Amino acid sequence: MLLNLVPANTSLKFMSLRKVSAAFSIILMVASLGLFFTKGLNLGIDFKGGSFVEIRTTDGPADIVAIREKTSNLGLGDVQIQAFGTDADVLIRIEEQDGGETAQRDAIVKLRAALGENIEYRRLEVVGPTVSGELAQAGTIAVIVALIGVMIYIWLRFEWEFAIGSLGALVHDVILTLGMFSLTQLEFNLSSIAAILTIVGYSLNDTVVVFDRIRETLRRYKKKKLIDIIDMALNQTLSRTILTSVTTLLALITLYIGVESISSLVIAMIWGVIVGTYSSIFTASPILIALGLRPETFEQPIDADK
Repeated sequence: MLLNLVPANTSLKFMSLRKVSAAFSIILMVASLGLFFTKGLNLGIDFKGGSFVEIRTTDGPADIVAIREKTSNLGLGDVQIQAFGTDADVLIRIEEQDGGETAQRDAIVKLRAALGENIEYRRLEVVGPTVSGELAQAGTIAVIVALIGVMIYIWLRFEWEFAIGSLGALVHDVILTLGMFSLTQLEFNLSSIAAILTIVGYSLNDTVVVFDRIRETLRRYKKKKLIDIIDMALNQTLSRTILTSVTTLLALITLYIGVESISSLVIAMIWGVIVGTYSSIFTASPILIALGLRPETFEQPIDADK
């Protein structure tokens, strides 16, 4: 049985709000870029270098407060203590030390001396500035290649107007996500790049569903106005859009509550689902109108309504 969250005869006039939504999106994008270039991102060790130390206490559950007190006076700068996995597992992140990789290794020696006995060291990693710079470059290239690939895919499957519309929506989502990271100062690391790519995939999936319905409707109703055709398609896919977004958000909220170690990743994805759902309706579709998409360019099926 098909679950419909909205009545079948729903006829909301989404495109009547396109000018308001366009102004709203532009304001958010400008604000996000402003935050990105002025406040910047809170780059994690993946991008600015530092050390990862994964430990497990052998004498019972880890006392995070005690570990934080032992490491606070070592003169190592920003030391982040985070519980994960079992109640005996702890992840310690040490910011990049002045003096290169040698200084980073000395920082780990200090840390081990401060923590004392009853500690099992499960992972020790030092990420130098050179490696972190390469990771930042690779992450940026990955996002750009993904956006270009999406545009080519949509162009081949639909028309060039749809390709521009989908690209506009994805750029909108990426910029707003970067703005969210700048505003909240959540740690931006490799997991954040993965979150952005996931957001791109989610937003694209939602946009393609809407575009496919718009194309079908364009072929069937050639005498209707483009605005009316887009509104019809959006209403027909509204139940699916809401159901997909709600179920995804429920899963992500559960992850956020239950798994603290990936909280920044989950927050980014929650934001991405909200922004991606908005952009598929109020960003991608209005771009088709702005580009002057013409219904008569689409072939009409034999059994279509005139």
